[in-house]
Amino acid sequence: MPSQACFKPELFDFLKRLKRNNRREWFEKHRGEYESLVLRPAIRFIEELAPHLYRISPYLVADARPYRGSLFRIYRDTRFAHDKRPYKSHAAMQFSHPGKDVHSPGFYLHLEPGSCFAASGLWHPDTRTLLKTRTAMVARADEWRKVRRLLNWDDAGKLTRPPRGFPADHEFIEDLKLRDIGTSIDFTEQQVCSPRFLQTFAAACRKMAPLAGFLSHAVGLKF
Repeated sequence: MPSQACFKPELFDFLKRLKRNNRREWFEKHRGEYESLVLRPAIRFIEELAPHLYRISPYLVADARPYRGSLFRIYRDTRFAHDKRPYKSHAAMQFSHPGKDVHSPGFYLHLEPGSCFAASGLWHPDTRTLLKTRTAMVARADEWRKVRRLLNWDDAGKLTRPPRGFPADHEFIEDLKLRDIGTSIDFTEQQVCSPRFLQTFAAACRKMAPLAGFLSHAVGLKF
């Protein structure tokens, strides 16, 4: 039987109010709501996801620590940003290889009013990582041909010309032009607040796993 839901509809109400009142004074006054509606439910979700994630890949981590774990901080880094709002108006979690950041292949969960999704891929990879990935697409063409059907990220940032060293008439030339390579699966707020959301998210990860595995191996990580 499914367990009690980790997330409540009040989570999204809190995030909406945080977006409208993105000030330290307001957040400190409502810190208890953040902890009860965002922090503790997310930690519980991460803890309960761990065995499901292990069955998908024993090399990915679900770290339930409240800080420096799978849960992203609610605080924005405003040091070099034009936007000085101190808090994020969404909750997010990453399940990646130990010691790797959100830019490594793994799984990501984003919870925001009107925008809830799971994702996996390489987001803004550096030049070296991108070259390794493109080289793997060409060298392991049969495998890439099977997993490329999962690609569905916005390709607005793709190159207009073939990347250096790759032929313009290659079968995968449009994939080779991509700078962000990944897939995502959308959820409704009702799904997120369902007792079955843990299973729903795990199923999404299993669906995305072939791409996550290909990209992990391409950059020298186990999956």
